[in-house]
Amino acid sequence: MYTLECADGSYYIRSSSSNLELRLHQHQNGEGANHTRKRLPVKLACFEEFQRTDDAFYREKQVQGWSRKKKEALINVNFDKLPELSKNKQNVPSTNSVPD
Repeated sequence: MYTLECADGSYYIRSSSSNLELRLHQHQNGEGANHTRKRLPVKLACFEEFQRTDDAFYREKQVQGWSRKKKEALINVNFDKLPELSKNKQNVPSTNSVPD
């Protein structure tokens, strides 16, 4: 699974069973996805390797659903921040109190 940072600051996240260096070259030459073709140049922000294609695909879909801040924590190797940046974590006041 790899993350590209595009010229406009957006992130492109995909998994690939092919050679990552070749895939990056394809994106840089406008032969990649429509998203990256319109936002050249791109640079590799981070990548993770998996033995199984289905594991890489699962991780791709997981990271695609993350907030921008959480993706940036992953890119910047701030793994300790990932739980606190979860969309599922809510900072909602307690509902145990009774209004006046």
